[in-house]
Amino acid sequence: MAGTVLVVEDDREIRDLLRRYLERAGLQAHTTHSGAEAVRLLDEGGIDLVVLDLGLPDVDGLDVLAAARADGDVPTIVLTARNGVEDRIRGLQHGADDYVTKPFSPTELVLRVQAVLHRLRGGATEPGPASYGAGRLRIDEARHEAWLAGRLLELTPTEWGLLTTMASAPGRVFSRYELVNRVRGYEFAGYERTIDSHVKNLRRKLAADPGEIIATVLGVGYRLVLGRDR
Repeated sequence: MAGTVLVVEDDREIRDLLRRYLERAGLQAHTTHSGAEAVRLLDEGGIDLVVLDLGLPDVDGLDVLAAARADGDVPTIVLTARNGVEDRIRGLQHGADDYVTKPFSPTELVLRVQAVLHRLRGGATEPGPASYGAGRLRIDEARHEAWLAGRLLELTPTEWGLLTTMASAPGRVFSRYELVNRVRGYEFAGYERTIDSHVKNLRRKLAADPGEIIATVLGVGYRLVLGRDR
C-alpha cells in the first residue's frame, strides 16, 4: 500500500525507528520533532496520515491534531506516553483515528497505519489475506487477524508480531535478537531472553493443528515451516 506518512515525535530514536519500519512496509515517511513544522507540512499538502506524539516541545499535540483535521481531514494516529483513560478519550474526542501508548511495538503501529489507510480508501488496493500451507494458516494484516484451520487465533501483540515477522519470509531462520528487534523495536533491552516464552505461548495456540508450524533451529532461532501459497 502506497502512501505518505508524517511522523511527529520529539524522540529522535523513535522517529528514525518508525521511518525505517514505514519505509520497509512500502510507505513514504517524513519526520519532524516540531509541531510548528508539522503544521507547515500539513498546509503544503501531500500527507496521507500523521503519527503524532502529543508531548511536543513547541506546540501542544492537540493543536497539531486540529491542524490535521483542518487541512483536508488528514487521519491521525496519536502516539503518546499519556496512557490514562481520560487522555485516550480526549485524543479521540479531538478527532484521532487511533491511539497508541508508549512503549509500543513498531510492527503493530505500522499495521495500524495500514489499517487506517485501508479503511479510508475503501480497501480498493489492499491485497487479501496471505495463505500458508495450502490454506492451513491465513494472515490478514490489514484486519490484524490470523486463522488456523478456519479458527480465529487470539494473539497478543507480541505473538502477532512474531507470527507476521516469520510469515514475511517462510522458511527463513530469524534469530532471537532479530525477532525482538522486529517485534519490540527500541524497547528490546533485556527482552531477548524472554522471546522463547512468547514463542512457546504462540505454539500452544497453534497446537490445534497436527503439523509443525514453527520450527526451532538450535543455537540460532525460529522459522515458519509452512510455505506461502501462490
